[in-house]
Amino acid sequence: MKSHSLETDFCIIGGGLSGVSAALAAARNGARVVLVQDRSVLGGNASSEIKMHVVGADCHGARPGARETGLIEELRLEDAYRNPVGAYAMWDLLLYEKVTENPNIVLLLDSVCVGCVVEESPEGRRIVSARVQRQVTEDEFTITAKFFADCSGDGRLGAEAGADFRMGREAQSEFQESFALPEADGCTLGNSILFTARRHDTPQPFVRPHWVRPFRKEELKLRPIKSFEYGFWWSEWGGQLDTIKDLPAIRHELLRIALGIWDYIKNSGDHPDAANWALEWVGAIPGKRESRRFLGDHILVQDDIESGRIFADQVAYGGWWLDLHPPSGVDAVDEAPCVQHHLKFLYSIPLRALYSRNVCNLFFAGRNISATHVAFASTRVMATCSVMGQAIGTAAAILRRSSGSSIRTLCDAAALQEIQQRLVRDDAFLLGVKNEDPADLARGAEVSASSEAAGYPAANVINGLTRPLRSAWGAWSDDSANFWESAALPAAVTLQLSGSPAISELHLTFHSGLDRELMLSPSHYFSSRSPRGPQPEIVRDYDVYLDDRRVLSVRGNYLRKRVHRLDAPARGRALRVEVLATHGLPAARIVEVRAYA
Repeated sequence: MKSHSLETDFCIIGGGLSGVSAALAAARNGARVVLVQDRSVLGGNASSEIKMHVVGADCHGARPGARETGLIEELRLEDAYRNPVGAYAMWDLLLYEKVTENPNIVLLLDSVCVGCVVEESPEGRRIVSARVQRQVTEDEFTITAKFFADCSGDGRLGAEAGADFRMGREAQSEFQESFALPEADGCTLGNSILFTARRHDTPQPFVRPHWVRPFRKEELKLRPIKSFEYGFWWSEWGGQLDTIKDLPAIRHELLRIALGIWDYIKNSGDHPDAANWALEWVGAIPGKRESRRFLGDHILVQDDIESGRIFADQVAYGGWWLDLHPPSGVDAVDEAPCVQHHLKFLYSIPLRALYSRNVCNLFFAGRNISATHVAFASTRVMATCSVMGQAIGTAAAILRRSSGSSIRTLCDAAALQEIQQRLVRDDAFLLGVKNEDPADLARGAEVSASSEAAGYPAANVINGLTRPLRSAWGAWSDDSANFWESAALPAAVTLQLSGSPAISELHLTFHSGLDRELMLSPSHYFSSRSPRGPQPEIVRDYDVYLDDRRVLSVRGNYLRKRVHRLDAPARGRALRVEVLATHGLPAARIVEVRAYA
């Protein structure tokens, strides 16, 4: 092994969607980042190695409009545009491109955190460095950083650092959770191995391997088989074991289960319409749901989720159901594969649940955050993990400028306000938080438009809110539209700025159809509801003028959020955005316009 030393602002262990989002958010906000991933691809459960589709607060479209924005929306829109056939390898490459093209990020693939150095400081225990090995190149890295993040799912770095954590299910009495068990135990949600299949023109026999598990119809009575192209999330098992230490045994049993279900489909006679279908891919890596959960200054509990609580230090949000599964999965023949307790409101996630209570410079994001087993049942889904990752990456970038290293002591009211406003600026959504950025020159402008559709005035582009709200989401919300829509195309919105400032940066946010589900999925059902290609509402072609002088001309846009840095600052009082075409909608829709000197 050859030894290397790396020094950085922020070291992230784990390259799933939470780790990728944390790295991109920190790097785009000026921090130097080292991202460590133990696989050859990024994305975790969303990658081609596992192929789980990304879900979140919109609950598969059941809560329209609640889809996450920010980095995860950028990735979804880019994938839909650049990956029209929905190939998972293209999604892998998109994540790789986003990370490697950022000069502030050093990416270590096929690299495993094997230890760390900690010290006791006046601020408490802190990680000095992480030790990472890349066996394929026989290299070892000592990574020194001001802040660390454990986005690894299983929590290897945090465990090595001695961060407080728990595994298993709490008793009802501990946090007064009605969905918890009367007595605590060590069980978790299980794992699944997915597969994909393809329909052919001729019958495709399946020869059953002798070692697979046999299934009968009555054993799957609560687990319906509605299609054949995509494996079944309910082919779950292993939560009654240790999902870290017993992973080899769990993986083998999950392969027996996956192939046994396919054998039942093909050879039982109960599904004759599967005759022309053949397996195309079987996952070699289990998709893991739960293992360690770290403890922060706040532990999210059932009441936080169900009540739609808004924390003063909110930095992310969720809305997926409280989605609890029997630990033994398919062995629980007489239990439903899941019980989804529907939530009335969206809920916020506080920063205090995203850092360690006893390791002062350790963040975490993903399924290992500070939450009970019941609360985790909602926060664990990947779009929610991504917005948590964006939150800690943004926080790390902002707090790195401070002299101390304790996340707790650095997060005073002023720092939290800056973190929240930066997240909103970067198109993250926080419950009831508006744009209050004093540097945004557009906030005090007088706004007019060439035309307005009824109920969608031009003034909405500076009202501080960046999506239509639904009153059902919580008391903080209403049914306001919060975007400008023109009556026809072409159309223009004009902002009369105070004075004649020198503008160097423009932020434009377009409507991107948040009422729809948008995700990459092998499932024909879900793919049919998520249009590939550019989304029809998004503004495609536009020009920007300052006092009738064109300073920007864009053709072929397909993203919701665009940040334009002008080659040279341009002065002007009248800032006009002229929309020439969209990707299908016969009107312009702009959510927000910002301008910075």
